Formats: sequence, structure tokens, C-alpha cells
Amino acid sequence: MADLTAATAGKPGFSFNPRELLVFLQKSDLGLAIGVLTILVVLILPLPPVLLDVFLAFSITFSVLILMTALFIQTPLEFSAFPTVLLVATMMRLALNLASTRLILANGQNGTDAAGHVIEAFGSFVMGGNFVIGIIVFTILVIVNFVVITKGSGRIAEVAARFTLDAMPGKQMAVDADLSAGLIDEATAKKRRKDLEDESSFFGAMDGASKFVRGDAIAGLLITIINVVAGIIIGVAQHDMSMGEAGMAYTLLTVGDGLVSQIPALIVSTAAGLLVSKAGVSGSADRALMTQLSGYPKALGMSAAVMAVLAVLPGIPAIPFLALAGGAGYLAWNTDKKNRAKIAQEAVQARAQEVAAAAPPAEEPISEALRIDDLKIELGYGLLPLVDGPDGQDKLTEQIKALRRQFASDMGFVMPSVRLLDNVHLGANNYVIKVKETPAGQGQVFPNQFMCMDPMGGQIQLPGNHTTEPTFGLPATWVDYALREEASVRGYTVVDAPTVMSTHLTEILKANMAELLSYGEVSKLLKEIPKEQAKLIEDIVPGQISITGIQRVLQFLLAERVSIRDLGTILEGIAEAVGWTRNPASVAEHVRSRLGRQLCAQHAAPDGVLPLIVLSPVWEQAFAESIVGQGEDRQLAMAPSKLHDFIDLVRNKFEDAARAGDVPVLLTSASIRPFVRSIVDRFRSQTAVMSQSEIHPRARLKTVAAI
Repeated sequence: MADLTAATAGKPGFSFNPRELLVFLQKSDLGLAIGVLTILVVLILPLPPVLLDVFLAFSITFSVLILMTALFIQTPLEFSAFPTVLLVATMMRLALNLASTRLILANGQNGTDAAGHVIEAFGSFVMGGNFVIGIIVFTILVIVNFVVITKGSGRIAEVAARFTLDAMPGKQMAVDADLSAGLIDEATAKKRRKDLEDESSFFGAMDGASKFVRGDAIAGLLITIINVVAGIIIGVAQHDMSMGEAGMAYTLLTVGDGLVSQIPALIVSTAAGLLVSKAGVSGSADRALMTQLSGYPKALGMSAAVMAVLAVLPGIPAIPFLALAGGAGYLAWNTDKKNRAKIAQEAVQARAQEVAAAAPPAEEPISEALRIDDLKIELGYGLLPLVDGPDGQDKLTEQIKALRRQFASDMGFVMPSVRLLDNVHLGANNYVIKVKETPAGQGQVFPNQFMCMDPMGGQIQLPGNHTTEPTFGLPATWVDYALREEASVRGYTVVDAPTVMSTHLTEILKANMAELLSYGEVSKLLKEIPKEQAKLIEDIVPGQISITGIQRVLQFLLAERVSIRDLGTILEGIAEAVGWTRNPASVAEHVRSRLGRQLCAQHAAPDGVLPLIVLSPVWEQAFAESIVGQGEDRQLAMAPSKLHDFIDLVRNKFEDAARAGDVPVLLTSASIRPFVRSIVDRFRSQTAVMSQSEIHPRARLKTVAAI
């Protein structure tokens, strides 16, 4: 290095720094690239015997490292790089085989150290200088590796890959189901999906990687045969050796080389077999095997008895068998003792639980009687299978969980939990939906039947229990399961009992959303707002409006089934409106104008066109003249007869539009919209009433009628 420094010191632009070279070599990606390039170089260029000894020692050490890693990992995915490692190890052994082949064929006539001391040591020590013994040992190693280990691990990898890929859709659906049910969060679901993808990729790669081991065994056998035949030909034809001398020299070197390559191959094959056979075993291999093999005292006792019988047979050495029998018997006794202690402990715990269950229940605090459930469904005893049915068939519970998630996505807040309980005072198939302990809807369903409805509103022409659909009051019929297909063929709408109840619950929720939005829920929504919009809340709360005021504005929006998911835009509208009014109803009217795009998209037809029924100037003037009072005290004072005429006109126009296939919006001016809505809400609560200021400039409009 001193000469190199002296020779380059005077050259401009060049300086040698050993520390920089060390840092360069320590980079893992560069180290792997250099290693792969070295293998390729060994395949092409001759290798000196000294370097061949170093690489052969590294090959053996590398294979042992792979085996130990496969033994101590907890799960196969912890060694997900194994297919790549297997490819590198196989290429390295083949490269060393080729390098040793060059040395054996080129220098085999010079003695047993022609291909390095490692091959010489295996040839002299393992074979005892007898190539016949070496050939036999080498053949046995090839048979064990190729026929037993490689073939078995390859089959396990193939089956594991097939079943893993087949089961992947079901496992992904299970993750989605757990996420929808709220059992796991989004981060856990993402991790489980990633584990499933890694598992399928790993076993798929292992299926292909097992072919590396199989090909390596075949290549080693062919290389050995070629080396023996070619060595004898070279020794006899080029070096004037006799047939016996050439056979002895080249066969000894070739078989020694084969043993050096086959032993690491056998170790890596064993590691591959351990890895693919570990799919259903948790923990390291030693712990799993010892736990499962020593967990059954009867099996250990029978093994001890068999070894004791073998020990007394004539000609059998008694000491080893008696020692093993004693060890197995001790393990059986110790395991049985631990199992009995565990069973006794479990019995004590079970008895304690029974005593605790049999004890008189503690008196419920009086404060519990004051607690009100926001949502409750009381069921007759005949509907209990919908909640806790056989084999986990709780379809109603699953539908309610899905409804809560969908409701949060559509309306912008999480609806309260639904409490399900039985009520012995109800009929067997009756149910009651309560909002804040007050009945809001009731109906009758039959768990083992299906409700059929005619989309045109007619009576069902099938035998069954004729009734009225509880949500919309349409004619319906409960039919048996055998008539389900026939009802579908006739074009009837067919639904089961849980779907009827969940639909009824959905409509009740939409009608009572404003009451269900509590102060606590509003506070939670404001706390979870993005940081970039949190400053806006600090500017207006509590100086210009309180959280209760924001709650009232949101309730006004929800009362007309307007989603509050775009809370940022709503807060911006509130901040604008509180500058000139503190009345929540007036603030809500201003916020609606800010939500024009959302309102138009919500009520647009499937083709993107917003159908309108326009209020004529006559009725606009009539409503405007009927408003009395000033400012926040304005009220509608229209004659009852005129209101009756208006209601009849609205009902007729909307029924005509419904027969034409349209679901229009009633359009009014901004000043009278709240009063028109208050009238329409009494007889058509699902009808949307919008003002002209709420129509987005880019909305596509279609006027279907005028009042």
C-alpha cells in the first residue's frame, strides 16, 4: 500500500483512502452485487487452488447458516428471502464445481492436492483413500438429497402454494368482514392483507425455488460422471498414465469434489424442507417439536415399555435401550403430573366461576334506570334466532353493523349503537324500534319466510300471509322458501326478514337524524377535523357561536337529510353567516347555499339531470304576503283553505312525476323556502325543497312541472 501511495501521490486528481474503500465495501447492495459478479467470474475464469479452498469453506459455512436460520425462525415469512438465497447458494456451488473441474482435469496427474486441500481432505479422510468407498458415500448422498429430501420438500411447496392461493380470496373477505364489523381497525386490516400477499408470494416462490435444489442434485451427479470419464481419457491419452493409475487419481479427486459440493447441497435441501414443512407450526422448530412430542404421556409411556421389552431380548445390548426406556418413562411421569395439576387448576377456576355466577347479583344502581338508549329494537321471542341463531347466523346484527358504517359514510357522523333485546310482552314475530325510549316504528316479520312486493303496488298473487310492508305501507305477502324462485320469476321484489327490519331501521334513522346528533357527537366531530381547518373553529367558537349553536345548525341540515360529511365547508358557511345573524335556522339557510353542488348531486337523476317542479310566481307572492313579523320572528299566516289547495297541488304534481319515473325537487325562492318546506314536510317528508340560490351554476336542470 505504501508503494501504491508513493506511485500515485504525485498524480493530480487521484488519492487513495482505505477508509473510503472500507465504507464502499460495507454497503449491502454493493456487497451483494460484487458477490454475484464474483460467481459469474468464477464460471468463466480459472480459479487458483488457494482461492478454491476459501470459497469451498465459505460455501459450507453459508449452508450451515441457512440451516440454522431455518431452525430458529418463528414463522416461514421471517425468512422470505429464502428463494433468493437458495438461487445464490446453488449458483455458487455450480461455479465452484466448474472451477474444481478445471483444476482436476488440468492438474489431476500431479497428485491429490491438484484441486486444493479441502477436496484432498475430503478425498483422504471421508473416503479413507479408497475411491470405491467414496463413490458409494457420494451415491448415497445423492439418493438422500435427490430422491428423499428434494422430492418431498418440492411436493410440500407445490401443495402449499396451491392451497395458499386458493384460500387467499376467502382470507381477504374475512379481513374485510372483520373490518366492517369493527373488530379490527384500518391499520390492522392493512397489515393482515400485506401478510396474506407476502404469504402467497413466498409459497409461490418456494414452489419454483425447489426446482433449484432438484437441478443442483442432477447437475452434481452429471458433473461427477463427466469428470471421471474425462479424467481417465486425459490421463491415459495426454499424460501416458495407465488405466488403473488414471482411474485411481481422477476418481479420487472427482469423488472428493462431489462430496464437498453435495454436503452443502444436502444441508440447504434440509433447510428448504424444514422451511416449507413449517407452514402450520408456530414458534421455533425445537420448541414446537418438543412441545408436541412430549405433550402426550401415554405415547411416552408406551415408547418406554417397547424399549424395555427390546432390552431383554437375546443379543440386544441392554444398556442403551434401558437408558432410553428410563428417560422416556420419566418424561411420561413428569408430563402426566403437569397435566393433572393443570386440570385441577382449571377445575378450581371453573368452580370459582360457578360460585360467582350462583351468587345473588348485585343490586343495579338506581342511576342505571335513568339511562336512555338512543336506539333500541325490542324483539318477540320468535325473532331471537335473527340475533343469535344456530351456527352464528346473526344476519340482523351483521346488517346493522354494515348500516352504521354506510350511514357514517353517507351522512357524516356515526349513528349510536343499536341495543337489541327481547320483550315477552310482544307477539312472537313482532318488533318495535324505539328512538330515545319512544316507539318510532313497529312491524311483524317471519324469520323462515320471505316478503314479496309488487313494484307497481299491486297485491301479490301467491299463497301466503297477506300483510302491509312496515316501512312504506305497501301491500306485501309473506311466502314460504319454496316459492322464492317463482316470486322472483314473476318480477316481485323478494326480501328476507332481517332485510325488512334493517330497511325499516334505515328510514327511521333518516327521519330522526337531527335528534340523534348529540352535543358529544358534535364535539367529537370538531376535535377530529383536519388541522388546517382547526384554526377556523378557534376563530368562531365560542366568540361568535357556541358548540350548541353549531349542533343546532347541523340538526337543521340533517332534518332535511343533508349530509354533514363536508364539515369544512359547513363551518366556512357558519363563519360567514354569524357575522350578520345568530339564528341557527338562518345560518343553516346560508350554509345550504354553500352546499349547492352537494345538494344538486344528491337529488340528481341517474343521468345527472336535476328534475324540478317550480313554484309559480302566484304562489311565490301568496307565500311572501302571508309571512308576518320581522327578522327572526317571521311566521307564516296563510289561510287554511289556501294551504289545503297548495297541499293538493303539490301531492298531485309529485304523483304525476312519480308515474313518469321522475323524483323531482320543489324549487322556490330563498326567502320563502323554509316556510314551504315546513308545509311539505307534514305530508311528504322525503320530498326535497330547494331554493334558487342552492342550484349550482353547472347543474343540468329539467323542469317537469310547475305549481
